[in-house]
Amino acid sequence: MDRRHFLASSGLAAASTLVPPAIAGTGAGAADPGFATRVVNFSTEGLGLTPVEYAEGLQAVAADGPLVPDNYSLGGAIEALEKQFAALLGKPAAMFLPTGTLANLVAVRTLAGPDRRVLVQAESHLYNDSGDGAQGLAGLNLVPLAEGDTGLTLEAVQRWVARSEGGRVRNPVGVISIESPVRRRDHALVDPAEIERISTWARAQGIRLHLDGARLFNLPHATGRSLAELTAPFDTVYVSLWKHFNGASGAILAGEADFIDGLFHVRRMFGGALPAAWPQVALVPGHAATYLDDYAAAWRVADELIERLHADGRYRARKLPDGTSRFFLAPEGGARDALAMHAREHGVRLPLAAPEATEFTLQVNPTLLRRPPAEIAAVLLAAHAA
Repeated sequence: MDRRHFLASSGLAAASTLVPPAIAGTGAGAADPGFATRVVNFSTEGLGLTPVEYAEGLQAVAADGPLVPDNYSLGGAIEALEKQFAALLGKPAAMFLPTGTLANLVAVRTLAGPDRRVLVQAESHLYNDSGDGAQGLAGLNLVPLAEGDTGLTLEAVQRWVARSEGGRVRNPVGVISIESPVRRRDHALVDPAEIERISTWARAQGIRLHLDGARLFNLPHATGRSLAELTAPFDTVYVSLWKHFNGASGAILAGEADFIDGLFHVRRMFGGALPAAWPQVALVPGHAATYLDDYAAAWRVADELIERLHADGRYRARKLPDGTSRFFLAPEGGARDALAMHAREHGVRLPLAAPEATEFTLQVNPTLLRRPPAEIAAVLLAAHAA
């Protein structure tokens, strides 16, 4: 498998060449050598590569070359990746970091400067899932807004900025960090128009803005806006490299050149300068180059699938009004666990759900391109009848 063939698999060809995890060897498909290449996996955000598949991909990329190793995350394949993502995101410069948690921390820490108060969503990853790292490692004061909601509003931001300025001890807001889509809100997006309102006002006050865009590449399809348009209101933006682009790990932090310049010292200070980062991201460039088209095509498959299931009547599907990458599927009167097992045996993998759940939460991703919508629908309908 040469590099050209493997990178082509990041597009429509990915559907037939890359094998999802833990399916082969069970049920009706075990005797079919081509079964695994047709599996549709509704539980992953990327292709869900197994270790063997990832190793095969590395071999293919390295064999076709040129793949130049980096040196402590500097130069080589890492520098090329940084330039690629800076261009995709419409920012002058970008830097690789090993995790999104570190990317967010480095961004807000550097943007804040002496103004240590940071406004965040109460449901954001930065506030909930980083172990108070911004507070403990950077001395920042995170102020959570909009508990139970998706995004911030300009009015709430203005109230907290005024409150911070007018206290007995002045404690000005230095940064507003916005996550979109929001993982804890089923990947719902923050209204881009409201983001623009916040950005315009905040910039006039000298307040900086950071975008936690781990899943940013799903937003052009949902909003009709380009990546550059979506990142324009922000000084910095972070994007995950493993969620959509099938890296082993990694993140990109993009912004102005004078902001990114020299941040590799901060990366090293926090232990984020990997001696050899290239194996983590060698598969990313090809997948990133075609992801926007692949994702839009995957949603066309999902929409036709939903129509077919609705027409039959044995399933009900719903989408969030501000959703991006998920839809929800409820079987009418079916035994959910048995249904999922039957579908799995026939190459459609449904995600696990809590015992009390009445519907499946399905993730739209390029594995939907592996089979026609009618074929996926037929599997689900047969599973319901089994």
